[in-house]
Amino acid sequence: MIPTGRVLPCVPRHGKVARVKTSLTGIKPTGTPHLGNYLGAIRPALALAGAHRSIYFIADYHALTGTHDPAALRGHVYDVAATWLACGLDPAQTVFFRQSAIPEVFELTWVFQCLLATGQLERGHAYKDALARGESPNAGLFAYPALMAADIILYDADLVPVGRDQKQHLELARDVAVRTNHLFGESTVVVPEAEIQSEVLVPGLDGRKMSKSYDNYVPIFATQKELRSAIMKIVTGSEPLEAPKEPEGTTAFTLLELVASPELVREQAEKLRAGGHGWGHLKQALFEAIDAEIAPRRAAFTALRADEDALDRTLAEGAERARVIAQRTIGRVRERIGIARPR
Repeated sequence: MIPTGRVLPCVPRHGKVARVKTSLTGIKPTGTPHLGNYLGAIRPALALAGAHRSIYFIADYHALTGTHDPAALRGHVYDVAATWLACGLDPAQTVFFRQSAIPEVFELTWVFQCLLATGQLERGHAYKDALARGESPNAGLFAYPALMAADIILYDADLVPVGRDQKQHLELARDVAVRTNHLFGESTVVVPEAEIQSEVLVPGLDGRKMSKSYDNYVPIFATQKELRSAIMKIVTGSEPLEAPKEPEGTTAFTLLELVASPELVREQAEKLRAGGHGWGHLKQALFEAIDAEIAPRRAAFTALRADEDALDRTLAEGAERARVIAQRTIGRVRERIGIARPR
């Protein structure tokens, strides 16, 4: 069983007990992640688990802005849960749950919507992008930043790992947290900080950023045969085998740098520059390096994904722990805004 109410260590400083910082990561369920997601987001996010109290949630209600297929959404949630668990997320050492299991998030979202200006929501990236494409975005997409702010602030998150392109969302969360504290008293909510992650640009098979929308991605849990076939489709130069080749900046070599040991990367670079070593050899080395890292995770994913009841139990146990934090926060907010009587 996963412990519920695990006591986290604190560090004494000058006779005082310091609060352990909490990092929070939200995961939007859009199907089984690909190699780019793993290298650019999953692996870096999981690396934070040892440094802070860590919270991970599957943002299933966020997915409703674009997904209206119930069976697909349920499947995507299980895909994401099994993927993160297979890749090393330990539910006994972190808090891992479905966003939708915590109803308090919607109450806090309403409070924030009453504090945010419509102009702030109109500047949201997703809303603006939809308008620029000539679409008529739904109200959920418009209010998306308010729900995202509630997702973060409800759990007293100190740190939120984000890329630079996502910083706007965190800035809005900080703005509404500061405004809440200004209107209703300091320490009503925790003001989160961004932990800007190094940009990991994972190239796809055609050299552009790896993305399902470009259909240039490598599925991380493909069979060995399927994985090798995908890797061999990477676009390369057409130099003859005997010609020297410059690996830097090429798609296959960039991917190798992300997954292989420095020794293997150096060896492949030297062989390519010397001549007599082809792009096919590099892609074979890349396939072997990716398969060596992914194979154990592939087996774990297959077993986890086959048992949806076990995934439900894991997420429910995480939700129990998350809701303790959520209820504490919403109780404090209710009292400060005048909804609940002071204790």
